Amino acid sequence: VQLQASGGGWVQTGGSLNLACTVAGRSDDVYAVGWFRQAPGKEREFVAAMRWNGGRTDYGDPVKGRFTISRIAVGSTVSLQMNTLKPEDTAVYYCATRNERPWTPFRAEQSSSYNTWGQGTLVTVSS
Repeated sequence: VQLQASGGGWVQTGGSLNLACTVAGRSDDVYAVGWFRQAPGKEREFVAAMRWNGGRTDYGDPVKGRFTISRIAVGSTVSLQMNTLKPEDTAVYYCATRNERPWTPFRAEQSSSYNTWGQGTLVTVSS
């Protein structure tokens, strides 16, 4: 599985951006897709996740009600729609996949739950 994240850019406070994570390769093996972010000088933070075949979604507290994760139709792209952006949303955003069903309960918010990571895409929100 290979991942390509795109859609980052610069936006003013209150604006919106849509990030895309394109999954290439053995996408049928994917169990879940997650988004994480890392701001300068800070640890990587969980943003959102969804099961590849639909159903459950999870969100980090800072983005609940503002961000939406979804899969585009039945293709191999997962979207992260980010609305009402704030300066504290400024970070490099990474998508990641869990490439097989876990034997233990899946902890979407833990970066160690994911096998494959894409390169990041930078989101800058100006005040």
